[in-house]
Amino acid sequence: MDTGLIFTVVVVGILALIGIYVVVVYNGLVRLRNMYKNAFSQIDVQLKRRYDLIPNLVETAKAYMGHERQTLEAVIAARNVASDARIAAAANPGDPAALSQLSHAEAGLGGVMGRLFAVSEAYPDLKANQNMMQLTEELTTTENKVAFSRQAYNDSVLAFNNKREVFPNNLVAGIFSFQEAALFEVEAEAERVAPKVQF
Repeated sequence: MDTGLIFTVVVVGILALIGIYVVVVYNGLVRLRNMYKNAFSQIDVQLKRRYDLIPNLVETAKAYMGHERQTLEAVIAARNVASDARIAAAANPGDPAALSQLSHAEAGLGGVMGRLFAVSEAYPDLKANQNMMQLTEELTTTENKVAFSRQAYNDSVLAFNNKREVFPNNLVAGIFSFQEAALFEVEAEAERVAPKVQF
C-alpha cells in the first residue's frame, strides 16, 4: 500500500475521531444547559406562586393592621421588585447579574416579610383568622418547595460547570461559547435560616 494513502487514512481517521468527540461533548453541554434551565423554571414556578400569595396575605392583614400601613406597603413594594427580578432571571437562568439581582430582591422581600410577621404578633385576632392561617400554611409549603428547587438548580449548574471546565471539554466549550452558569446562592445570612411563619 502506498505510504501517502496510509497517511491520508490515518489523518482522516484522527479527524473523524476528533469530530465525533466534539459532537459528543457539545451535545452533553447542551443537555446539561437545558437541565439547569429546566431546574430554574421549577424555582420560577414556586417564586411566582409565593409572589401571588403575598397580596392575599397583605389584604387579609390589612383588615386587622390598619396602623401598620407602612409595613404593608413595604411588603408589596418588595414583592414587586422581587417579581421583576424573577422575570429577568427566568429570561436567562445562569446569568450571574440576573441571579444576583434576584438574590438581593429575595433578601429584601424576606426582610420585610419577617417584619410583617413580627408586627402581626401584636394582633391576636389576625393570628386566629382562618384565611390568614391557610395563607401562612401555603406560604410555608411554598418556601420549602423553593428551597428544594434551588438545590436541584444548583446541582444542575454544578454538573454543567464541571463538564464545561474539565480539559479538553473546555476547548469545545470555548469554541461554542458555553458560558459559566451562576449558582443561585443565599446572599443574606438571615436568609440561610428558614423563615418562621406562624400565626
